[in-house]
Amino acid sequence: MGDVMQKEVRNVLFKDIFLFVVGGDIYVFLEICFRGCSHWSMFVLGGICFLGLGYINRFLPWETPLVFQMLIGMFMITVLEFITGIAVNVCLGWGVWDYSKEPANLLGQICLSASVGWYFLSSVGIVLDDYLRCWIFGEDQPRYRLF
Repeated sequence: MGDVMQKEVRNVLFKDIFLFVVGGDIYVFLEICFRGCSHWSMFVLGGICFLGLGYINRFLPWETPLVFQMLIGMFMITVLEFITGIAVNVCLGWGVWDYSKEPANLLGQICLSASVGWYFLSSVGIVLDDYLRCWIFGEDQPRYRLF
C-alpha cells in the first residue's frame, strides 16, 4: 500500500475513532440524565450508533430528505439496540435495561416508544456528525432538505 493510501486510511480511522468516542460519550451522558445510570456497553452502542448515523450521508446524497435519513437512523438504532440487548441482557444476563413493561416491546429489548424517540434523536446525531466533520475535518458544508 502506498504512502498516500496509508495516510488516507489513518485519516479515516482517526475520524471514526474520534466520532465513536463522541457518540459513546453523548449516549452515556443522555442515559445518566434520563435514567440516572449507564453501563460501559452503552458507550460502545452509542459510538456505533453515532458512526452509523454519520455514514448515512456518506452513502446517500445530500438531497436525501432529512425525515428519510431519520427513518433510516431510527431503524438502524433500533436494530443495534435489539442485538445489543440480546447480547448483554439475555445472553450475558447483565440487566442493563428492560422494556418488558412497555407496550409494543420485543423480548423486553426494544419497544415502540423508544424507537419513536430514536427517530427524533437521529436528527441530532445526523446533523452533529455532519457539522463535526465539517468544522474539525474540513469536509463538505452540510446542507439539508427536510422533505
